[in-house]
Amino acid sequence: MADQETKTLEDLAELGGEAAPVAPVEAPVYEQKIDAQGRAYATGKRKDAVARVWIKPGAGKIMINGREHTKYFARPVLQMILMQPLVAVSRSDQYDVNCTVRGGGLSGQAGAVRHGLSKALTNFEPELRSVLKKGGYLTRDARVVERKKYGRAKARKSFQFSKR
Repeated sequence: MADQETKTLEDLAELGGEAAPVAPVEAPVYEQKIDAQGRAYATGKRKDAVARVWIKPGAGKIMINGREHTKYFARPVLQMILMQPLVAVSRSDQYDVNCTVRGGGLSGQAGAVRHGLSKALTNFEPELRSVLKKGGYLTRDARVVERKKYGRAKARKSFQFSKR
């Protein structure tokens, strides 16, 4: 073996015999998912809140549980959280959004609507997926409240200790 040295890749290919051709790995193709009424649907979750979101082309009207989004989420921070995916893809006045949200508090509900809206946008326009993915809007925030343990005041807080 010492006198037979391989110097190039072709020499290695001859030693190994026939090499199987390597197929290029293709990226998954995402398709548009629209129902009979021309709407895209998605479910978003955050903490205990679950939002069901439908989007369709329109003037930019956002309804949450039958109310205008500015009335439902009165705080400007929650309105900003809700609008983040639409602003990121520059589509704030192109889609009408209708959603129902249940469970949790207002902050969790705003996060759930944002998550569902991002997923619905990718169902309507699959080419927006890369922008929304980079912004972190398609990731489900899995943090939930830790459960209360027995012998404790809350999840981790202990009762006051007394020696006597």
